[in-house]
Amino acid sequence: MAGESTRLKGLLGGQAAGKLAKHRQIETVGELLDFWPRRYRTAEADLGDPRVGDFLVAVARVETANARPMAKRRGRMLEVVITDGSSRMRVTFFDARGHEHKLLPGREFLFAGTVSEFNRQRQLAHPGYATLEEAAALGELGDADHSGLIPIYRHVPGVHPWTITRCVRLVLGQLDDVADAIPEAVRARRGLLDRGGALRAIHAPRDDSDVASGKRRLRYEEAFVLQCILGQRRLAAASVVTQGRTPREGGLLAAFDERLPFDLTAGQEQVGREVLAEMARPTPMHRLLQGEVGSGKTIVALRAMLAAVDAGGQAALLAPTEVLASQHATSIRSMLGDLAEGGMLGGDEHATRVALLTGSMSTARRREAMLEIASGDAGIVIGTHALLEDKVTFADLALVVVDEQHRFGVEQRDALRAKGVTPPHLLVMTATPIPRTVAMTVFGDMETSTLRELPRGRQPITTHVVPVYRPGWVDRVWQRVAEEVAAGRQAYVVCPRIGGDEDDLDGIDLVTEGVADDEHDDGERLESDETVRPERPLAAVEEVIETLRAHPALHGLTLEVLHGKMAPEDKDAVMARFHSGDVDVLVSTTVIEVGVDVPNASTMVILDADRFGVSQLHQLRGRVGRGGDPGICLLVTATESESAAERLTAVADTTDGFHLAQLDLEQRREGDVLGTAQHGVRSQLQHLSVLQDGAIIEEAREDAQAILAEDPELAAHPDLRETIDHWLDAEQAAYLEKG
Repeated sequence: MAGESTRLKGLLGGQAAGKLAKHRQIETVGELLDFWPRRYRTAEADLGDPRVGDFLVAVARVETANARPMAKRRGRMLEVVITDGSSRMRVTFFDARGHEHKLLPGREFLFAGTVSEFNRQRQLAHPGYATLEEAAALGELGDADHSGLIPIYRHVPGVHPWTITRCVRLVLGQLDDVADAIPEAVRARRGLLDRGGALRAIHAPRDDSDVASGKRRLRYEEAFVLQCILGQRRLAAASVVTQGRTPREGGLLAAFDERLPFDLTAGQEQVGREVLAEMARPTPMHRLLQGEVGSGKTIVALRAMLAAVDAGGQAALLAPTEVLASQHATSIRSMLGDLAEGGMLGGDEHATRVALLTGSMSTARRREAMLEIASGDAGIVIGTHALLEDKVTFADLALVVVDEQHRFGVEQRDALRAKGVTPPHLLVMTATPIPRTVAMTVFGDMETSTLRELPRGRQPITTHVVPVYRPGWVDRVWQRVAEEVAAGRQAYVVCPRIGGDEDDLDGIDLVTEGVADDEHDDGERLESDETVRPERPLAAVEEVIETLRAHPALHGLTLEVLHGKMAPEDKDAVMARFHSGDVDVLVSTTVIEVGVDVPNASTMVILDADRFGVSQLHQLRGRVGRGGDPGICLLVTATESESAAERLTAVADTTDGFHLAQLDLEQRREGDVLGTAQHGVRSQLQHLSVLQDGAIIEEAREDAQAILAEDPELAAHPDLRETIDHWLDAEQAAYLEKG
């Protein structure tokens, strides 16, 4: 008998097991049983009007069978005509061996295969088939009336779908009692099948209700195990002792607040109080701060960093790109003024220093920055992944701020936290609004704060979709850019590529339309109405800037480029010139997506906008309207895709980031939703939809909390503990311990 850890090679034979391992990384019984059917068919099918590309499953009788030599190669082919009593179809085997003595006229079989066409006739070429007795023994036909559901699995190259069904049924027939991560009491309370019953309901269902019950149980299991992991992490964090950090009266934070030239929003004040209260406790803060583009998260984070410095410690801000890190350093120094000139002539008595550390800095500058960090002279440290290097040490790291959390994993933020003498407090920020169920799944180990209101003075942004098949509209785009510049303002033009290389992308995960992919290919006709079209060349910074320089409407304007492959000093110089107004139009990749703040920029033109995700378009749009003038965003597109057009129209119709985030996540795969936020968890959530299974996630969270309250170490639940260990490998566990 087999358990879920049993290797398939010894159970199924080398050929089928080898192809499952090669193409789908399926090597054990458990991995095969986690390979869910994509859909189901009944044994009833009409042979009269099949479509090419359909996967046909039908009970039919052999009417004629003729084997004959092939004209241009050795061997014999078999041509069979089958009938369901009202219609006929041709079945062809190019190698008659093994078939001609089985497929005899008058015999009835269950046939399964993809419909193709030859000489304008529909046919099945090399289908799978079984006698009705064999099919019933495998469970293919359900009851004697042939009413059972037949699973259709995702395509495995070189393996007929029929073979996968046989393999799964063979495994189910030999499976021992299945270990169950969900305790019996929870299953009873929630009306869930046990794991073994759920697997049989998924792979050998009698009807749709079996499928629904099996899927609900297995989705619940994923939610439950994840919530137990996050719950244990919360308990572990609550048991850690650290140093409370309270700003001193009349200190650096107070001096900064006195100089603020504007009033904080009510949301900023409330979140600020929450953050300072948590930092004062002897347990490390672990908080997620999410907010709209331009909602003022940076001010909240800066005030927390100043509180840490006031309390005698240091604060580190981790940014995903050098451009963003440099922008943060520049803007924070600007906001602090002489409060950032600690120990320098003219520096305020409460002042500290701001150090910047990135991977491409010169050796001398890196050495100087690292010395300021190690000595504690730099109270505020801003950097990229370079901060994670072992040789970077802090005098007393009190607070870690992670910007754009979705760009980092658990291990990266915890690697930086490990540099504290005592466990530092943690504040992670994201400008991508997160629906509640996603936050519970991805950031369930954190408290969450949300900034919804925009600071006073933020200007409205108008967005328009510009189709390229209307040339007059495209010319009007560049005329509008010229008009904005003539009025004393500036513009961005964003492209997905840098140069001539088609793969020369820079910070964009391309959205594709109507392209069949291996993950969703199950041998059946794609359900999308989109037509698969050849990829068109995407706009590239280095090509677009030459086109714009030659455009009559932009004659005499100053245009420059910015992209991720430029040397850091060149990027800084370009941004400095754009910020000062010396550059009229900046032609850039998405490196300006976050953190770049140029109040005089009023116009954003995004080329090939249909190839950007909804949230990224919203992020880019947030770079304009940050000064005293209204913003305008023009989404230029050549798409003929209906779904892409709907996506762009949705962006144009609203500036509500939370609404757009929900739309964006509904259109993306779960792995994209999870990103790298929970390393290891992404690969385990195969079936749970964090967007659609909100009720399941809520129930699983409640049950996990109840179990952990009674048994934090899960000593009474060995199967659950073993499942958690399977999800988290040794490396992940080590990082969690650091956290």
